[in-house]
Parts: sequence; structure tokens; C-alpha cells
Amino acid sequence: MVENVDDRTASKNEHSAMNAITIDCVIFGFDKGSLEVLLVQHGEGISKGKWGLPGGWIYKKESTDNAAHRLLNELTGLDNIYLEQLKAFGDPDRFPLRRVITIGYYALVKREDYNIKAGFTASDAQWYKIDSIPDLIYDHNEILDYSLKHLRNRVRQTPIGFNLLPEKFTLLQLMQLYEEILGIEMDKPNFRRKILHMKLLVALDEKQQDVSHRAAQLYKFDPEIYDKLTQKGFNFEF
Repeated sequence: MVENVDDRTASKNEHSAMNAITIDCVIFGFDKGSLEVLLVQHGEGISKGKWGLPGGWIYKKESTDNAAHRLLNELTGLDNIYLEQLKAFGDPDRFPLRRVITIGYYALVKREDYNIKAGFTASDAQWYKIDSIPDLIYDHNEILDYSLKHLRNRVRQTPIGFNLLPEKFTLLQLMQLYEEILGIEMDKPNFRRKILHMKLLVALDEKQQDVSHRAAQLYKFDPEIYDKLTQKGFNFEF
């Protein structure tokens, strides 16, 4: 049997095809007025002792979504969180040993709701302030930067804070969250006027407790309006 050109080309392509795919997760949290990201320290392999985003290899019979949840739970103890897929990162030289493409995911979580515990191939897991990120392995700083830009675009188009703030919060806390994400300083009266005009918040008949300064009024999100604006979107200029 004579092998035709198409057969030889297909065979060559099959042998040279890239078949290594990984997952990397960017998990944002908000604590005491600071935006933070969850990092893990590698306990083995070529990156032992170095810090990076939680992630790893996908099992052959596992979906990418399932792999992201499994890896995040094994490495940090996080479970039952909503992960959104960002995009694939596929620079040919991003991994030093061979060609590896990684699929990025990200999530926004309320830090106080979770206990972080390193496991699997991670020797440690810690929250880092977004302005104090160390040099991460491979292209993880690039993935983090892309995730932050994605988050910044999102806060201008859909409401933010439901998964980051306490159930009851002050307008100042909400403004600080926007300032941390966007990396800008806001005018307090202007922010107050715009955010209240959206009817997104429900004013509570409560004020802060146990504070040394004048107690501020507490608010909570109106879930119906929050969901509506999340689906419909808006253009929130600051």
C-alpha cells in the first residue's frame, strides 16, 4: 500500500501536535480595604520553593472546569466557588521544559468565608496584596495582570462586591473596593451619588458597631437589581 501525501502530512502533524494542557486559577479576595490574590508555594518539581497561581495538570477523562475545581481544592482547600474561564495562554516558551498551554480561570471570593490550607503539591498557600506580588513562576505574573485588567473592565459594566464584601457594608467600604480594583482614587460625594442613583443598594436601619470614628450607615445589595444589572450591564464612569 502506497502512503499518499495527505496521509504522511496527517501522521507528521499528529506526532508534532501539542498535547500538554494545564489549569491556572486567579482567586481574588478583599480584606480590610485591600484587594488580594491567593498564591501557592510549590513543594516539588522544577519550581520547588517558588510562588505561583494555584493550578496543575488535567486528567485525561476530566473536563477543564472539573480540573480547575479539583486542583483549587487540592492545593488550597477552596471548594464550592464559582470559577469563570478567562482564556488560554499559549506562548511557545511559557514553560521551560516543553510546549504547554494553560487555561486561565478566575474567581472573586469573600476571604472570611474560607479557610486556606495548602495541600497536594503545594507546601504553602497565602493571600498576597495586589501591590505586593512577588515574581511568580513561568508567565503567572502575566496571567494575573490579564485577570486584573479583565476585572477592571467588568466593574465598569456589571456590579461588583457581592462575593467580596460582608453582607452589610458601608459606602466607604464599597468605594474602597472599587478604588483597589481600578487602582484610582475616587471622589467620595461623586461615588455616593452615582452608586445610590443605580438603586443597587438597600439602606439599612443600622450603623457600624464598635468603631472609634463616627458610625456610618450600613447597606446591603438588592439581589434582584444586582442580578438584573449583571445580566443587562451598564456603563459606570467614575
